Amino acid sequence: MRERVFSGIQPTGGIHLGNYLGAIKQWVEWQDRYESIFCVVNAHAITTPKDPKILHEQTLQMATLLLACGIDPKKSKLFIQSQVDLHGALCWLLNCGVSMGDLSRMTQFKDKSLKSKSPLAGLFNYPVLMAADILLYQADCVPVGEDQQQHLELTRDIAMRFNKNFGTCFKIPKALIAPTGARVMGLDDPLVKMSKSHPGNLHALFLLDDPSLIAKKIKKAATDSLGVLRFDPKRPGIYNLLHIYAILSQQTPEQVEQAFEGMGYGAFKQALIEVVVEHFRPIREAYDQLSQAQDHVLQVLQEGLRAVQPIASETYQRAKTLMGLL
Repeated sequence: MRERVFSGIQPTGGIHLGNYLGAIKQWVEWQDRYESIFCVVNAHAITTPKDPKILHEQTLQMATLLLACGIDPKKSKLFIQSQVDLHGALCWLLNCGVSMGDLSRMTQFKDKSLKSKSPLAGLFNYPVLMAADILLYQADCVPVGEDQQQHLELTRDIAMRFNKNFGTCFKIPKALIAPTGARVMGLDDPLVKMSKSHPGNLHALFLLDDPSLIAKKIKKAATDSLGVLRFDPKRPGIYNLLHIYAILSQQTPEQVEQAFEGMGYGAFKQALIEVVVEHFRPIREAYDQLSQAQDHVLQVLQEGLRAVQPIASETYQRAKTLMGLL
């Protein structure tokens, strides 16, 4: 019997190259190895204020984009978080076993709360909802990047504590660590990881960027004044661009350096533009087709929902009963 993997993505902000290489590409590849459950976690998105109409549109757009990237409904279950009420219900049960100290130590809350004059309680409580997402489906494995490892450790602690206090209910999920090579830095600031929330217009490459915008972003990407194409971590700008080229062209650093020996940054950036545009092209084309077939997307989501609801219901009923709730 295959192990079950669960993962989710917020609908806001689209999918940039870092998301794709560090997460979505892995999801697609893991479909043949694991029983896969993937979720658009729109309830997590409202931990900061959102326009309801835009959030609704972005949720369906994200589901469409995941299918365009290669999430196969014949191999995976894809659904919308808010359509399973038991995420919130289990979150409440778990909340009652988590201390304020546990949550106040979460570095992501500390970082994000600094950006708000009055951070919402939902942001503070975000890791417990994430734990409920995972534990509700009895996941064996959870793909995590370095910024989510602390949250997964909390999930494991919550599950072990519950099992000890009330009786065995939850599987203890293990981490599936994204490949180290998948880390992509910002184009305009190669010292920070590429991010959806970064304010810079030239910071990230998004899967649905048109070729002209991709070209503009790469041409303006930070480099240095040395003019030599080498994989040197001490030169973060050109290192990041070479790294992206190597991953997308499936070449080793040595092969890339050899291919561009003696060339300038301009010629290299043009080659990188072509590689990125070509890599994104089938995804954009599939997205455009699926956008014209939203009935199909909604049907896929409905089928995914029907498939996961019995798992969620069984887990919640057991947790509720173990806690003595009617």
